[in-house]
Amino acid sequence: MNADATAAPDAPDTAPGRLVLLTTSHRVAPGLLSWPAWQTLRAADRVLCADDAHPQLPYLREAGIAVERAVPGAREVVEFCRDGGRTAVVITSADGDSELTDGLARMAGSGRETMPDLELLPGSYDLPGARLLDVAQVMDQIRRQCPWSGVRTHEDLAKYGIEEMYELVEAIEEGDREALREELGDVLLQVVFHARIAQDDPDEPFSVDDVAGTLVDKLIRRHPHIFGEEAAHTPEDVKAHWLREKAVEKQRASVTEGIPLGQPALALAGKLASRARTAGIDALPVGEGIGYELLALAVRAEASGTDPETALRAAARTYRDAIRSVEEAASGAAE
Repeated sequence: MNADATAAPDAPDTAPGRLVLLTTSHRVAPGLLSWPAWQTLRAADRVLCADDAHPQLPYLREAGIAVERAVPGAREVVEFCRDGGRTAVVITSADGDSELTDGLARMAGSGRETMPDLELLPGSYDLPGARLLDVAQVMDQIRRQCPWSGVRTHEDLAKYGIEEMYELVEAIEEGDREALREELGDVLLQVVFHARIAQDDPDEPFSVDDVAGTLVDKLIRRHPHIFGEEAAHTPEDVKAHWLREKAVEKQRASVTEGIPLGQPALALAGKLASRARTAGIDALPVGEGIGYELLALAVRAEASGTDPETALRAAARTYRDAIRSVEEAASGAAE
């Protein structure tokens, strides 16, 4: 018998080709693609995109890359790639081109097809904080289209900001991580909502970008040990930097300026005591009555490193639990 007769059939002369699904993020400016994405696009035998309004198209055209404004069926794309081992790139649309991907999955799953090498290539990546762009975009759409949100004012929303902060504090105190994430989102909503309202002001408009820019400038200015040439080795050093920079910024005539009087009384007392102690001012008023006794307790707590509002809230929660225990015991006895 001829030995060659039992040899395996010759391998195909060409590779099965390459099919690349190129994804991009709408949160990154169009045209800012990764280097592997640009290399693949330039080397491709065929570039396809079903979305006529895809934001990348003008930049690809400017770069001299021809893009076909349609995506044929899975079989046609596969056969194109297999014919001569060619490369096709599909620039995916926002809906994910499910018809194409489902067709490719059926062909690959049948086991009867020679498939090209399939590759998912991210052309751009979301940076940390990228979803904040979505928040701003969604809030803008809500402001323009929602009958209720479209007419809200800063004054309308003020009470909600206070409520959301209390709910955030409660989530922290309860140690509920899921609630904490949700409440942080609700607080963020208040920020972007107010910023979007401010954007509509006819006289002094500003946007959420202006809010963020002001915050970034403040953080850099008050952390000279990170962004400047100052040194800070302890938390106390950092606090000293912060207070010094804040004093320069505000140019206040009194340490009490900037303390909101609308906050809970115990928190207000603690804040006043903190400012006075930091400034070396001993001005505890003398008077009679429960109010002065509570004030003295708040000042003493702050001096010992305890936030009086937090301490009383913790004690109040314990008191609540004790009340519930008595109620449950009484209910059980009645049965």
